[in-house]
Amino acid sequence: MDVKRAVVCAFPPAFAQALGGALRERGCEMERTERLDPTWAGFRRADVVICALPDESEAVFRSFLDSVQVMRIARDGLPIFCTCNGVDVGRIVQAVKAGVSDFAVWSCAEDPPPPRLLRWAEELTPRKSAGGEPAGDSFHGLLGRSAAIRKVFDLISKVGATTSTILITGESGTGKELVCRALHQTSRRSGGPLIPVNCGAIPEELLESELFGHEKGAFTGATTAREGRFQMADGGTIFLDEVSEMSPKLQVKLLRVLQESEFERVGGNKTIHVDVRIVAATNRDLEKSVAAGEFREDLYYRLNVIPVHLPPLRERKEDIPLLVQSFTRRFQEKDLTPLRTVHADAMAALSAYPWPGNVRELENLVERMAILAEQPELCLEDLPERFRPSAPAGRGEEDLSSFDIPEEGIDLREFMDRIENQLIERALEMSGGVKNRAAQLLGLNRTTLVEKLKKKNLEVAKLL
Repeated sequence: MDVKRAVVCAFPPAFAQALGGALRERGCEMERTERLDPTWAGFRRADVVICALPDESEAVFRSFLDSVQVMRIARDGLPIFCTCNGVDVGRIVQAVKAGVSDFAVWSCAEDPPPPRLLRWAEELTPRKSAGGEPAGDSFHGLLGRSAAIRKVFDLISKVGATTSTILITGESGTGKELVCRALHQTSRRSGGPLIPVNCGAIPEELLESELFGHEKGAFTGATTAREGRFQMADGGTIFLDEVSEMSPKLQVKLLRVLQESEFERVGGNKTIHVDVRIVAATNRDLEKSVAAGEFREDLYYRLNVIPVHLPPLRERKEDIPLLVQSFTRRFQEKDLTPLRTVHADAMAALSAYPWPGNVRELENLVERMAILAEQPELCLEDLPERFRPSAPAGRGEEDLSSFDIPEEGIDLREFMDRIENQLIERALEMSGGVKNRAAQLLGLNRTTLVEKLKKKNLEVAKLL
C-alpha cells in the first residue's frame, strides 16, 4: 500500500505538533525540517510540502521564493502549500508566482489546523511506483498520436527504468526537455530531483561552477562555498541541454563524472561522489562535431549509450491539431482568453506550414493568437501572413523582383535595418527567445546577436 508522506517546514514546535497529529489521523507520515532547503534528502520522499510563509526580512523571503522555484524544477508537480499568520497579499502573490500551490491562514497554535489545510492531506494522492505504458494521446506530459512520436513513447517506456545514460537529439523546439522529464518520471529515480542545465545559455567561465560548485575564495566574488547542479541532482537525474556547447576543459571533467561518478568543486581538492543519471541533449550532429575535433569522441560514446531522436514537427503533422487544442485550452484557462476553437481553414493552414521552430514555435504562435483574440474562434485571416495559402511556406529568399523603388527614392540603410529587425524578431520567435538558437538561425555569433539586440533595443517581449 502506498503511504502519503508530508514534509512540514519552518513551523514552531507547537504548530508542528498540532499539524503532525492532524496529518497522522489522515494517513500521512510526517517529516519535519527547520527550513525550506531543496537539497535536503527528505524532499525526495515527499508527496506534499507544507510550510509557514516567512514573515521575516525581505532577504529571507526572497531566499524562500528561490527555494520554491528550485523545488518546482527539481520535483515537477510536487504540491507546495503554505500557511500564514495574516493576509499579506503582496507576499502571497509573489509566492504563488514562484510555485506555491495554495494558502491557508493559521495564526494561533492553540487553534486546530484550518480545514482547508487538512483537505490538502485528505485529497492527496500518494506517489506511485515508476513506470507505465503510453495511454491515449498523452504520455508523461508529451502529446501525439503519430507513428513517429509513438515510437519515442515506446522507447521511453523501455529505457526509462534503466540507469543508462541517454542522449536526446532533435531540432530546437521539438521538446527534448519534456522527453527528459518523461524519462525521469518513468525511472526508479522519480522520487529524486530532476535538475536541468542549459549549457548553451550559461557563459563558459561560469558553467564549471554551476555544474560542480565552488569553494569559498575560489575566484573573485566567491564569498561562500556553493554546491553545484550535479550535487543537487544526487539520487536523481541531471539534464544537460545543449551539451555540444561545452568547452574541451569541461568535456574532460564531465567524462570523469560519467566514468567515476565523482568530481571536485572549483577551487577545492575534496572528491565528491554522486549517484546521478545523466540525460544529455543537443540539436547538433555530434558525429560531425567529433570529426571536426570540436567534441571528444570518448565523451560522445559515453553519452550516446541509448540515443533518443525526436522527429521535427513537419514529420508528425497529424499531431498539430492535438497540440493546438491542448495549447488553446491551457491559455484559455490560464489567461481567461476568449479563444476556444480553431476554424478548419486555419487548422489546415497550420498543418501545411513547415514549422522550422517546431513545437515551441507552434506554442508561441497559439499563445499570441489567444492573447490577441477577440472572438472565440481563430480564423484563417487571424493568422500571420506567412500562414496564408498565398504566402511562401519555405525558407527561401524573398522575391524582390516586383519591388518598385518610389520616385522620391528610399533610405537604403533604414530599409535594410527594418528588414534586419524583422529577421531577428522572427528568429527569436522561432527559438522561443533562446538567443543561442536564434543566433544559429541567423548565422551569427551569440555575442553579435546580443549586441544587436542592445543596439536596436529589441525585446523578446514584443513577440508575445
